[in-house]
Amino acid sequence: MKCDIDGVLVRELDRHHDHRGWLAELFRQDELPAESHPVMSYLSMTRPGVARGPHEHRQQTDLFCFAGFSSFRVYFWDNRPDSPTHGHKSVLDVPEGKCVMVRVPPGIVHGYKNVGEVDGYVVNAPDRLYAGEGRCEPPDEIRYEDDPNSPFRMDD
Repeated sequence: MKCDIDGVLVRELDRHHDHRGWLAELFRQDELPAESHPVMSYLSMTRPGVARGPHEHRQQTDLFCFAGFSSFRVYFWDNRPDSPTHGHKSVLDVPEGKCVMVRVPPGIVHGYKNVGEVDGYVVNAPDRLYAGEGRCEPPDEIRYEDDPNSPFRMDD
């Protein structure tokens, strides 16, 4: 599993099984660049057939962990003018039953869709606080999902 856009990291997570069930390390500080260490996290549930995004961040790096309870299609577009993969689009399928971590740096337009048949769960651990300290700043996001002229389409 990989994304061919420069700077996007995709890693399948190992599940450690025992008689109680399983455990997967979502991220480790010693495996991430210091400038993208998470400062918060949240859990979201996405219903089958529903998409989140596309959007991008100017400064924020997202660290998504797809927990494997449904199948997801993840979309990426490199919108960074100085990137060697500028203008490239990549699509990643995360099948049900796989735990996958995806690190998305600033300037990468991204979104995902639950293409499975059950509710899907995603953890995000970004390196910036949503709406800044005390939620007193504008969110660092450029949203494209409601723009009918957007070049960033999450079509299957």
